[in-house]
Amino acid sequence: MCLALPALVTELLPDDSAKVNLGGVAKTVSLALVSDVKPGDYVIVHVGYALSVIDPEEAARTLELFREMGEELPA
Repeated sequence: MCLALPALVTELLPDDSAKVNLGGVAKTVSLALVSDVKPGDYVIVHVGYALSVIDPEEAARTLELFREMGEELPA
């Protein structure tokens, strides 16, 4: 199974890379597969690559679903 997560772009870096915030964790991802990304955009990230830019409202809904699923898991 593959999982791609919404992440907030916080900083553009050289070499088609960006810093993103992924659930409070800062990660560096490749932007080689997307264009016209800017800080403040949400991107779908899978295995270190941004796959697409998504709407902030869609990102918020998706992140909320992941949060709810995490709360339902047994401790």
